[in-house]
Formats: sequence, structure tokens, C-alpha cells
Amino acid sequence: MKSVISSYLKQVSKNFINLESETDNISKAALEIIDALSKKNKILFCGNGGSAGDSQHLAAELMGRYKINRDPLPALALTVDTSAITAIGNDYGYENVFSRQLKGIGVKGDVLVAISTSGKSENVIKAIEVAKQIGIKVISFTGEAHCQMNELSDICINVPSKETNHIQEMHITVGQLICGIVEDTIFGEK
Repeated sequence: MKSVISSYLKQVSKNFINLESETDNISKAALEIIDALSKKNKILFCGNGGSAGDSQHLAAELMGRYKINRDPLPALALTVDTSAITAIGNDYGYENVFSRQLKGIGVKGDVLVAISTSGKSENVIKAIEVAKQIGIKVISFTGEAHCQMNELSDICINVPSKETNHIQEMHITVGQLICGIVEDTIFGEK
């Protein structure tokens, strides 16, 4: 068992070292979010499964607090309203559960953070397409494989793995890092 644990942790360490290749995109994403918030816009998140959990977690970091006791930042996960998700899924198809909500509450200048380990989630891609129509900037988190989300997004952070578990580990880390940068920039000591 110790060898399994050691091997896993070595792979995680290697992935995080390789993640440094996304430094420029992570920086651009943080700046895009800071710009939107400074203009009184909001940050919207979406994703499926573990990525839905990450969406909720990151929205809560902005709305609540990350490390600094401060005013809330307007952020919302499109994954949390089960009545809307099930009604939209039933009436319009599951592929529209995020795009339909985005049409209802998204405005030009907002930012959508779209999270998909595969980069192929149809409902996430449809949300990105609607975001672009509205004038919402799109930041995507995906794995290392080039995908449609790369082409559709303003900024795409491709974490260096093809394995779902390792992609998710890096997604939450990147999200936490961005939340910290945003909070420090907006509320940190001047």
C-alpha cells in the first residue's frame, strides 16, 4: 500500500510542477475576474459532477470569503438550483441546464468560469456559446487535451493531465489560487 501512496503522490507532485506552464493563463483569468468585479459585474460558474462541486466551492469562496474578512463578491454557481436544473432538463433537455439560466441572469461584462475535465460536456459548451452571444467573458478549466472549449473560450486553462482525478485536483487548486489573487487585489493591503 505504501508504494501505491508514494507513486500517487509523486504523480501529483509532477502534475503540479507541470502546471506552472499555465501561469500566464492563470494570471489572465485572475485579471479578467478582477476587471469584471471592479465594474460591478458578477462571476458565474458551471460544471458537472466533481466540476459542479468545484463550481459551488469557488463561488462560495468569492461570495463568502477566502482568507480576508471582507464584503462579498458577486458570484453564483449555476449548479445549485435543483428546481431550475430539473425543470430545464425536463422541458428543454439536460444540455440546456446552464445556458438557459445564463440567458436569464447573465449580462454583458459578467465572467463565466466553465469547468469540464474532458472539455466535451455539452451543457458546458452550450453555456459558453450563450455567454459569447451575451458578451460574457469565458474562462475555461479543462485537461491537457485540446478541445472545443479551447476555441470558444477567451482564456482556457489546460491542466497537464488526461486523468479525471488529477485534472480535478489541479482545477480546485487553480480556482483557489485565482480566488486568493482576486481577494488580495481587491481587498488586500494597499
